[in-house]
Amino acid sequence: MSIVTVQLGQCGNQIGFEVFDAFFDDSYCFQGLCSKKENEAYQASCKERFFNEEKNGALVARALLVDMEPKVINQTLSKATQPGRWKYGQHACFCQKQGSGNNWAYGYSVHGPRHEESIMNLVQKEVEKCDSLSGFFIIMSMAGGTGSGLGAFITQNLQDQYPNSLKMNQIIWPFGTGEVIVQNYNSVLTLSHLYRSSDALLFQENDTIHKICAKLMNIRQISFSDINQVLAHQLGSIFQPTYSAEDSLHYRRNPLGDLMENLVPHPEFKMLGVRNIPQISENSLAYSTFTWAGLLKHLRQMLISNAKMEEGNGRNVRPPLSGLPALGKESSNKELHFNTSVANLVILRGKDVQNADLGGFKDPAIYTSWLKPAHAFNMWKTQRAFNRYEKSATLVSNSQFLVKPLDRIVGKAWNMFASKAYVHQYTKFGIEEEDFLDGFTLLEQVIASYCNL
Repeated sequence: MSIVTVQLGQCGNQIGFEVFDAFFDDSYCFQGLCSKKENEAYQASCKERFFNEEKNGALVARALLVDMEPKVINQTLSKATQPGRWKYGQHACFCQKQGSGNNWAYGYSVHGPRHEESIMNLVQKEVEKCDSLSGFFIIMSMAGGTGSGLGAFITQNLQDQYPNSLKMNQIIWPFGTGEVIVQNYNSVLTLSHLYRSSDALLFQENDTIHKICAKLMNIRQISFSDINQVLAHQLGSIFQPTYSAEDSLHYRRNPLGDLMENLVPHPEFKMLGVRNIPQISENSLAYSTFTWAGLLKHLRQMLISNAKMEEGNGRNVRPPLSGLPALGKESSNKELHFNTSVANLVILRGKDVQNADLGGFKDPAIYTSWLKPAHAFNMWKTQRAFNRYEKSATLVSNSQFLVKPLDRIVGKAWNMFASKAYVHQYTKFGIEEEDFLDGFTLLEQVIASYCNL
């Protein structure tokens, strides 16, 4: 089954390019340390999900590029024209001359209704090229105007027009230091709208990715391209093909549906995070060896201590004894020393994957009391290596990992709202104070639900 990717705004288009480039590199530029036959099956599965094949054999991304300014889309299209690689479709872009000025209300209330018909027509054309549609993967930020405001509007339209297709939004969490003065308003409005219209929200945090670039990849002068390549590597480690069952050598056909089934057991809990190890510089890769036992021990510790990367992940954190409440259940302001999960998915790729022992992830103390580990934990695997890593482990987790950052954003936005700072910039484009209050109420409920796991 195929996935249609919708790239929204500057952030969504720049990351989207790197994601398709990562899919292509992993599938076609790298033998994957496996047999030719297995590699060909892997390539065919990736192609079905993410690319159309033209009669001349050229691969075309199943993607739609949307921005309200032409600059980034033009740059992205020109990067995707290298001979012998992949490209975007000739009519897969929509852009205008005027951006949203980092104003969520302008993206949602002005650009959205004005360009709804044109954008949804392009979506329909892309959907018609799919033999079977798994759903939509929407890449966007939540801090600006176009990606966040127009992104929320488009997601709502996709839900209305394709109610039986799954929607997953990949959302970039802004730098804590602040990129835009009203980013907390934009974030509250984006998240509260997406919680109503999306099936799952997959978050990646700029601050975490920046640390990975600096400390694990040893990059001295970190560019947005470096950050986007790490983001794309993480996404590739989730979406590239894996076997459909424990003893199967067939690749799963419905990756979005399988992700939702494994990770979103209740619509109140749809915030997903990703951790991928190892992530090291290419120079170090040739001199590094990893064992499944070592990787999985690290990954489990990252999960329970809520560490976002391998380094300094709080090794002394232990799951609470069965029957005792996890810390942080009473109040979101308390330190969440132990990260309680709704559901976890571990994806293993590489040599000797059949020998990996995942017993540590089946501990009932890791999970909420209303789901048994047999239902809350799943594992996908393939013997084919990923992106030149002999062994690679990815954790996609629905847990309390974002409670503190979300609480912080809601608190900052509320403080601004209480003094009516910048509210007029939103009301003049039709977003009323009641819309803000609805957003605050919904997100406070989400925080409370995750705190009470």
